[in-house]
Amino acid sequence: MTASQIIKCLPYQEPFLFVDALTAFSSEGITGSYTFKNDEYFYKGHFKNNPITPGVILTECMAQIGVVCLGIYMLKDEINEENKPQIALTSSQVDFFLPVFPGEKVIVVSEKEVFRFNKLKCKVKLLNEKGELVCRGQISGMLKA
Repeated sequence: MTASQIIKCLPYQEPFLFVDALTAFSSEGITGSYTFKNDEYFYKGHFKNNPITPGVILTECMAQIGVVCLGIYMLKDEINEENKPQIALTSSQVDFFLPVFPGEKVIVVSEKEVFRFNKLKCKVKLLNEKGELVCRGQISGMLKA
């Protein structure tokens, strides 16, 4: 399964798709990126005259790349045109360290901790283009093909 095939299987679309590219993936982890556009819908109100990417959106970006894309890769042998992946986030715990501003590119690095009975638990971190740690945590989800 290629990076573009994984992204095509995602159950998201604009304006709620936060995956531009996947640069590395295996059954042990995945790395991908997303660039937050200057005109993203959530910048209009967060915050007045000082737009910053909401933490919930950073968590969603980490979940889409770090859990959902990895989960799709893990289930690649079961996924086809009739059998699309179903994903549900089950838990997240994220610590935040730096802000992400409009126009910034972020890199998500995810390491699989456990994949058992279709539950995937990952250790995920989000870095800015300088390689600085923006946030990190643990995210889990249930996957079904």
